[in-house]
Amino acid sequence: MTDTPGWTPPGSVPEPGAPTPPEVPPAPQDGVPPAAPVPPAAPVPPATPLQPGPYGSAYGGWGQGPTGHPGPPYGGWGVPQSPKPGVIPLRPLGVGELLDGAFTTVRRHWRTTLGLSLGLAAIVQVLQALADWWAYQDGDADVYAVTQYATMPLDLLVGVLAGGLLTIVVSRAVLGEQVTLKDAWRATRPQLWRLLGLTAVHVLILLGTLVVALLPIFGLAAAGLADAAVVLLVLPALALVLWVGVGLSLAGPALVLEKQGVFPAIRRSWRLVRGSWWRIFGITALIEILVGIVAMFAVMPFMAVSAALGGGFGSPQTAKSAGAALIGIVLLAVGTTLVKSITIPASAAATVLIYVDQRIRREALDIELARAAGLPGYGTVPVPVPGQFTPPGA
Repeated sequence: MTDTPGWTPPGSVPEPGAPTPPEVPPAPQDGVPPAAPVPPAAPVPPATPLQPGPYGSAYGGWGQGPTGHPGPPYGGWGVPQSPKPGVIPLRPLGVGELLDGAFTTVRRHWRTTLGLSLGLAAIVQVLQALADWWAYQDGDADVYAVTQYATMPLDLLVGVLAGGLLTIVVSRAVLGEQVTLKDAWRATRPQLWRLLGLTAVHVLILLGTLVVALLPIFGLAAAGLADAAVVLLVLPALALVLWVGVGLSLAGPALVLEKQGVFPAIRRSWRLVRGSWWRIFGITALIEILVGIVAMFAVMPFMAVSAALGGGFGSPQTAKSAGAALIGIVLLAVGTTLVKSITIPASAAATVLIYVDQRIRREALDIELARAAGLPGYGTVPVPVPGQFTPPGA
C-alpha cells in the first residue's frame, strides 16, 4: 500500500528543503465533475486569561465541568491565575483563603465594619454593665447568674442587624468596591423585617429539633432508667441540632443577596449545604474556634487589670469593694466591646464568603461576579432575575 500524494500524517513536519508535492485533483467519476476544494478554516485566536474562550469558558474553552464551571485556575503549566478584583480570588476557595478573605474584609473596610460592630456591641455591653452593677448591689448569686442572660434577646437582635449590614459590605468587598455604612443600611433596610422573621424561625426550628431529639431521654428518665443511658442519648440529640443548624447557616446571605423570602431562603440554604455539610461544618467550627481564641486573649488583659485593682477576675461578685467592682465592670465592658467589634464582622464575613464559595462551586457565580466587577472579557452585567444573586450595584 502506497501513500497518497499530498497526504501528510497529522502533526508531522516536512524535512527542511524537501520539495512540497503538488496537489493532484481527483479524477472525475461517471462524468460528474469534482467538487470545488474547501478553503481551510480560519484559525481560532487564543484566549487571554481574562477573556472567554471560543466555547464560553473563561480559561480558553477547556476544562469545563458538568456544572458549567471552568477548569482549575492553577496547578498546571501555562494556566492563568484567577482574577481577584476584591478580597478573594474568583474561584473555589480553600480554608485559608476563606479566613484570609474574612479578616482582609475587616482590615480594608475597617471604617464601616468596625464602626458598625463597635456601635452595636457598645449598646449591648452598656446594658450588660448596668445589669452586672445591679446584681452586685443585690448581692444574690442567683440574680447575677440571671443577669448574664438578660441581654441575650438584644444580643440576638444586634447579631441579626449586624449580619444583614455586613453581608452587603462583604458582597461589595468581593467585587473590590467600597461601601459606607449609609449604603449598607439603605440596601439592608428593605430586608430587615424578613431578617428578623428568619431569625425567629431559625431559633424555633432549632428549639423544636432539640425538643424532639430529647423526647426519648425524657421517656427514659420517667421510666427510672440509669443515668448513663440518658447521657448516651444526649450526644445524638445535640448532633441532630448541629446538623440542622449547619443546614440553615447560609439562609441569611441568601435572603439578603438574593432577595428571598424567609422560607425560600431556608430551602435555598439547605440546597447549598447539601453534599458539603462536613466541609462547611469544619470551616465554620475552625473559624469559631479561632475567633474564640482571639476574643479570649484580647479580653484577658482587661480582666487582669481588673483583678489587680481588686475588681475581681471577670466577676464583680469577688470584688474587694464597691468602687473596685465598678472599675472591674467598666473594664470588662470596654474590653468585651473592643473584642466584639472585631469578632462580629469576622464571623459574619466568613459566613458570607462560605455562601459565595458554595455558589461558585455549584453555579459558576465567579463568572457573574467578574462581570459585575467590570473585568474585561466577561461581557456586561445581565439583567437581574428575581430569586437569583444580584451583585450590589447591578
